[in-house]
Amino acid sequence: MFLPDRDTMVGTPLEHLAGLARGKGDTRMHRPTQRSLLLGVATLAILAGLAAVAVATGGAMAATSATSPAAAAKPAADWQMNATAIEACSCPMFCQCYFNAKPAGHHDHGSQEAHYCRANLAYRINQGHYGATNLAGAKFWLVNDLGGDFSKGHMDWNVLYFDKALTPAQRAGIQDIVGHLFPVTWNSNRTAEAAIDTWEFNDQSAHATMDGGKTAEVKLVRTTSANGPGPVVLKNVRYWGAPRNDGFIMMPNEVEAYRVGEKKFEYKGTNGFLITVDIASKDMAPAPAGKAASKASKASKASR
Repeated sequence: MFLPDRDTMVGTPLEHLAGLARGKGDTRMHRPTQRSLLLGVATLAILAGLAAVAVATGGAMAATSATSPAAAAKPAADWQMNATAIEACSCPMFCQCYFNAKPAGHHDHGSQEAHYCRANLAYRINQGHYGATNLAGAKFWLVNDLGGDFSKGHMDWNVLYFDKALTPAQRAGIQDIVGHLFPVTWNSNRTAEAAIDTWEFNDQSAHATMDGGKTAEVKLVRTTSANGPGPVVLKNVRYWGAPRNDGFIMMPNEVEAYRVGEKKFEYKGTNGFLITVDIASKDMAPAPAGKAASKASKASKASR
C-alpha cells in the first residue's frame, strides 16, 4: 500500500497555520484575537494528534509489510542432494522414456497394446541437507506409472515412500527436493512410509526392498553384454530435473515389483540401472514470492 510522506500529510497544514500565526498567507494583515489564537492552538493540537497516529500507523504497516509473504521472496531453504538410485521399470532395456514422449507398448494377456512405464526408484542420499537438516544416509522410494503420454509433463500416478527412520524435518525436505527432481504433475500423488530395510549394490548386482520385499522389491544384475570388464555406462543423458549425474550404469532387473494396493505390479528381465545424481537449490530458478513463502513456512514448522 502506498503511504504519503508524512511531511506531505501534515507539513503543509502546519506551515500554513504557522504562517497565519506570523501574519503571512492572508491579505488581511491584522493582530490575532484571543478567540482566533485559541482556535489556532486547538487546530494545532488536533493536527499534532493526527500526525502521531499517522506515524504509529505507518510504522505498524511498515513492520507488517516487512514480514508479509510478498516481502519474503527468498527460497524455501538452501538445500543440496547427492543421491544414488537403484531403479527399474516395465520398459525393455533401455527405458525409452528418456528419449521419447511415450513409454514402450505392452500387450497384457493378449489385450490391445497399452503404453505405460511402471517403475520402482529406491534412493539413498550420499550427502545432502535441507536448511539445517542433515539428509546424509536418508532413504526414500518412489513407485509410479508415467502413463501413456507425458509429452506435456503430466503423468499418471506416484507414491513417495519415506523410510520409517526419517524425522519430520527430513521428510519435509525430501518431499520438496523430490518436487524439483521430478518437475511434473500427476493425476494422483501421495506419500506413505515403509521400512526400506535393504539397499545395497556392488559391481555385479543391486538390491533394494521395502518391508522385506512385502511392499516392493528391485533386484538388478550386471548385463552380460558388457564388452570387457567394468560396467556398461550410458552418459550424456539428462536424468529428470537433476543437472548432474555420473551416467546410467546398465543392470537389467531380475525382478521389479510393487506388491500392495490396487496398482500392484511385477516384471522380470526388463529395464534397470544404477545412477548417482546431484541437484541443489542454486540450480533452481527463483520461485514466485507467494510460493516461496509458503514452502518456507512449511519447512519452518517441520523443523520445530
